Amino acid sequence: MKKMFTKLFSAALLTGLTVIGFAAKAQSTSLAGDTQTATTVNTATVVTKTDAKAEEKAKAKEKAEARADEKMAAKVAADPDTAWKPQRRVWGYTFGDFYYAAHSDADIVGATGVAAATPSNRGAETNYSGVPTYRNAFQFRRIYLGYDYEITKKFKAELLLASEPTANVGTVGTSTVQNSDNLADNKMAFYIKNINIRARDIWAGTDFVIGELSTPSFALNEPGTNAPTSLSETTWGYRSIERTITDFHKNNSFDVGAALQGTFDPSTKNFGYVLMVGNNSQASLLSAANANTGFYKIFYGDIWGKFFNQKLYLDIYADYAKTAPATAVIPGQDHNMFKVFAAYNSKPITIGVEAYTQQMESGVTNSTTKLPENATVTGLSFWVKGAIANNWNYFARFDSYNPDTDYNPADTYAVNTNYGSYNPTVKEQFYTAGIDYNPTKNVHFMPNFWLVDYKDQRSSTTGGYVNPDHTLVYRLTFFFTFGK
Repeated sequence: MKKMFTKLFSAALLTGLTVIGFAAKAQSTSLAGDTQTATTVNTATVVTKTDAKAEEKAKAKEKAEARADEKMAAKVAADPDTAWKPQRRVWGYTFGDFYYAAHSDADIVGATGVAAATPSNRGAETNYSGVPTYRNAFQFRRIYLGYDYEITKKFKAELLLASEPTANVGTVGTSTVQNSDNLADNKMAFYIKNINIRARDIWAGTDFVIGELSTPSFALNEPGTNAPTSLSETTWGYRSIERTITDFHKNNSFDVGAALQGTFDPSTKNFGYVLMVGNNSQASLLSAANANTGFYKIFYGDIWGKFFNQKLYLDIYADYAKTAPATAVIPGQDHNMFKVFAAYNSKPITIGVEAYTQQMESGVTNSTTKLPENATVTGLSFWVKGAIANNWNYFARFDSYNPDTDYNPADTYAVNTNYGSYNPTVKEQFYTAGIDYNPTKNVHFMPNFWLVDYKDQRSSTTGGYVNPDHTLVYRLTFFFTFGK
């Protein structure tokens, strides 16, 4: 019985232990599963938080980029040309010659170099006034040094220094030959030729310029502005050989004043105008009492156009200036010019014609009638230029000048006008021709001749009459540009 109980108890105990073991295993498994579930939940929570932070950073980046884009858009709206860089340019050019005076007008200086007994100052406006026959020398005729400074896209400043000495720095008769760029000690010097500020596009296609600047008579050449680039000097293209006919006879190429320079078609710039008012003093510092700088002004007007695919240039110019008040014997004086310039431009040949008339009110006094008279000046210039071969070109020009179309050979005249080196007695005809060798950009060597014929309008029986004569100079001209 006791043995039976022992067996039953052992079996019950084994069964109980077995059940407890399975329960413990099941609980361990359940706990492990719960732990794994908790870990998975925690991991998912961490991942979710990380993604949220990344998304926040991405959104913040997008907002920052959007703000940057807005700032850039605002900047572009304020300044559409973000690629613009201000111009800071030093530039210049020089021309001169080795010249040989083959013949000089005997009225000025004879073959021996002695001044004529009674010179009538023929050719006083030329570079070779007073140069004796057979003289030969190297000479600079122009040296330019300029600086262009763009303050902003709207405003541009220009400074130009010039030295333009004459060939002769001695005396002609009793007069010393000096210019603003020939010093008293016969050395070259610079003077201020241009100093101005330009306001671009004060309205569409029109610039405003104030200071000392080029006039529209022939010399304006301002690429990148609303100023014309096709006037007579630029189209002639050989200022290094000689000035245009109006410049030759002392019309203002620059002046102190203010101007509007505009185009009627800003996108193509085929048609335009210039209006200017100035002192009529150029670079001279005249007395405040001088009529040209203190009381009267000169008015310039110009209208220009390019036609037939820019092959034909047409320019019409006029100016007017009062120069002196009335006196007891001479009415008030003034002068005005009207000029037409036309040129046809093509690859094989370019032809230009310039004609002008200028009236000088009370410009002379007739010594016979004792009355003041108007003097009417006329000038005509014809030139041609073109290509010969690579780097070789040619040019030729003829000018005719009459200082007084109403001149009566039977009378004599006293000059009243203060305009330039005016001499009503002498007609002039000018000739030049040469070859232009251009070995590289902006470098030229140009053998040429330079000739002026003089003809006295006075009667041969009138005192002071001088026989026809001429000045002939052979030259090897050099010309180079830098900084452009």
